[in-house]
Amino acid sequence: MTEIPKDHPRYESLVARERIVHGIDMGITSKQGLVAQGRGEAFDYLIGERTTESAVIAQRVAVAHMLLARSPVISVNGNTAALVPELMVSLADVLDARLEVNLFHRSDTRVHRITEHLKSHGAGMVLGTKGDKRLDLSHDRAIVDEEGIFSADVVLVPLEDGDRCQKLVEMGKTVIAIDLNPLSRTSLRATVTIVDNVTRALSNMVDLTKDMKKGSFDPLQDIIDNYDNKKVVSDALYTIQEHLKNKAEKIGVEWI
Repeated sequence: MTEIPKDHPRYESLVARERIVHGIDMGITSKQGLVAQGRGEAFDYLIGERTTESAVIAQRVAVAHMLLARSPVISVNGNTAALVPELMVSLADVLDARLEVNLFHRSDTRVHRITEHLKSHGAGMVLGTKGDKRLDLSHDRAIVDEEGIFSADVVLVPLEDGDRCQKLVEMGKTVIAIDLNPLSRTSLRATVTIVDNVTRALSNMVDLTKDMKKGSFDPLQDIIDNYDNKKVVSDALYTIQEHLKNKAEKIGVEWI
């Protein structure tokens, strides 16, 4: 990967881009993943490239759901495999959750390469190679493992497709999405929507899990019961509005 000076003002953003490009070179990320990364980066600008208070609330609720789950699964696609493989593995470990490779542009070769890539970062069992069940969808993200996403009660889906998100919800599953676009189909249909950069979100969730596992599990249900996902999405939109308003005021532009 290209060496990025750590004092560059866009360091984190440029490192993420390089990881996606490297993922393509490794054969684990699709070219379409570049477009998705750029779209997410644009929304990160709009929220101020920070983890908001409402995002932390959603992250806590997500961890509570996964700690109480019977069979939690973390879905891995090409972008997350390239961007945050170590965090995916760490989160699965602390939550005692399973990892499953699930791809829109699917091939056996890509699934195998992502599986091996996750294992090189410390993963044990990685699901997704069997593909012995199919959701009622017309594309390859419908292909899932029976012992993984198909039978899971809680699924964490970073960088998800809206139609698969809706299908998983319709199947009665708790779906936790990480999506920087608060108006995406995924954000509006998920059970829990984390409007945050995937790197920041997963890092926070690893720390939250370690802390929340220490005490009694009794308060976890209260955290879930008091959660309002529509308010979290609304707060994200308000954050974007206020961030743009403040930026406009700083450069002397009237905000309408």
